[in-house]
Amino acid sequence: MKVVVAGASGFVGRRLCPALEAAGHSVQAMTRHPDTYSGDGTAVYGDVHDTESLSAALAGCDSAYYLVHSLGDPDFTKRDAEAARAFALAAAEAGLGRIVYLGGLGDDDDDELSEHLRSRRDVEHLLGSAGVPVTTLRAGIIVGHGGISWEMTRQLVEHLPAMITPRWVRTRTQPIAVADVVRYLVEVLDEPEAAGRAFDIGGPDVLAYVDMMRRVAAIEGRTMMVVPVPLLSPRLSSRWLSLVTDVDVQTGRSLIDSMSNEVIVRDDSIRRIVGFEPMSYDDAVLLALGERARVERTKSGRP
Repeated sequence: MKVVVAGASGFVGRRLCPALEAAGHSVQAMTRHPDTYSGDGTAVYGDVHDTESLSAALAGCDSAYYLVHSLGDPDFTKRDAEAARAFALAAAEAGLGRIVYLGGLGDDDDDELSEHLRSRRDVEHLLGSAGVPVTTLRAGIIVGHGGISWEMTRQLVEHLPAMITPRWVRTRTQPIAVADVVRYLVEVLDEPEAAGRAFDIGGPDVLAYVDMMRRVAAIEGRTMMVVPVPLLSPRLSSRWLSLVTDVDVQTGRSLIDSMSNEVIVRDDSIRRIVGFEPMSYDDAVLLALGERARVERTKSGRP
C-alpha cells in the first residue's frame, strides 16, 4: 500500500515512517523541507496550509496519516481547522481510502473540555468532512524522547528537586509509550473494522501528573518534594513552565489548560482489533531516557 505521512519529520512521524516500511508499505514522507529531510520514506513537498501542494503530495496514494497540529500558534484552533478542511478535500480528490489521525483523549460529554482538546475533536470531524473514512486514535501523554508533554515532565523533575505546583498535577491521565502509539497506528491501517471509528489508546497505568513525576524521579534516583498551590493560574503556570523547561509560553498554556481535563481510556475496544499489551509507564520512561542518552552521546561524539 502507498501511504502518505503528513508530519513525517515530527515526534511520532519520524518513528512511524520506518515502521510502515517495515510492515511492507511504500511511504511518502510529506514535509515542508524535503531537501533536508533525512528520515525514512520518499520525501515529498507538502504543507497543510498550502492547499495547492496537497494534490501533488497525495497523488497516487492509497491512505494517509495526519499527524499535524499548530499547538504553538496563538491562533492554533483556526489554523488547525483550516488545515484539516483542506486536507480532507485533497484526500477525497486523490481518491484516498482512509485517513488515520492521531488525536487526543478526553471525555466528549465534558462541557469544560480544553480549547486544545476541543480543537483535536474538531480536526477529527473535519478530516472526514469530504467523505474519506477516518480512523482516529486518541492518546493522552505520549512518553518518548522529544515529545513535548514528556519533555516537560522530565525537565521539571531534573531541574526542580522541590517545586510549587498548581492543582492540575492531581489530574489523572493514562500515559502511553510512543512505540506503542506507532504500533497501533501501523496495525489499524489494514483493519476494515477500524475504518470510520475513533479509539482510545493508553498504557496500563492510570496516574496523576504528580505521580508520573515522582516515578521519573525514583527511576533517576532523585529526590523530589512537591508543594501544591491551588491558586496558581494557568497563565502563571505557563510562565513558570517556560522558565524551568524549554516549552514556550504559548505551548505551555495550551498544555496546562488541557491538564485540567482527566484523560483516561473510557473505551478499550481497540484491544479487540489490535491485540497486544502496551508497556508500563516505568518501562516507557526507561526507553525514553535511554534514547535521550544515546542522542546526547552521539552529539558529543562519545561512543
